[in-house]
Amino acid sequence: MLHDTSKHKGLRNQLVKTLQQKGIVDANVLACIADIPRHLFMDSSFIDHAYQDKAFPIAAEQTISQPYTVAFQSELLKIEPGDKVLEIGTGSGYQTAVLVGLKAIVYSIERQKELYEKTRKFLPKLGYVAKKLKFGDGYQGWESEAPFDKIIVTAGAPFVPKPLMSQLKVGGRLVIPVGTDVQVMTLFIRTSEKDFEKYEYGNFRFVPLLKESQK
Repeated sequence: MLHDTSKHKGLRNQLVKTLQQKGIVDANVLACIADIPRHLFMDSSFIDHAYQDKAFPIAAEQTISQPYTVAFQSELLKIEPGDKVLEIGTGSGYQTAVLVGLKAIVYSIERQKELYEKTRKFLPKLGYVAKKLKFGDGYQGWESEAPFDKIIVTAGAPFVPKPLMSQLKVGGRLVIPVGTDVQVMTLFIRTSEKDFEKYEYGNFRFVPLLKESQK
């Protein structure tokens, strides 16, 4: 049942205040957090905690990211309406919904078949429709749809996959958590065919980005 009540909306408004206190300033990102019913993306046993600023388990040993992390990555992307965005790691679809809410044209790849099937059916029911979802290996990106204005990786990558760098438009932004146990949130801005600027934004914890050979 897709119930969203005034109580849920009130809790989301509280969450927005928490995110503002933690430094999120992008009004469009905050509006998406206020609007999207995060509790519907979670297993029923966690619904009472949906608007705490925490990550929670979802299917296939994955997690729904902490709202602050979602907001932080979304803010770093600087989404403009109509941006073509590649998301690596569809997961629960919550980050996908935020990107769609920001009026991006979203292409999203999920490595876990169970999650892919579930989210592919679920997102349209809420009205958050990605342009294309794919079951596949995020390390390879989506060459047939490249180039992209923005690329976001929602799992911890031990290194930056070269295909993602090459599929980014000049002027585009790639946001990726890089590292093994703890990840450093990293922003790459492509300044020319061969050059990238790199910025680092502190430590985060993500589930690992799986390669094709891993189950």
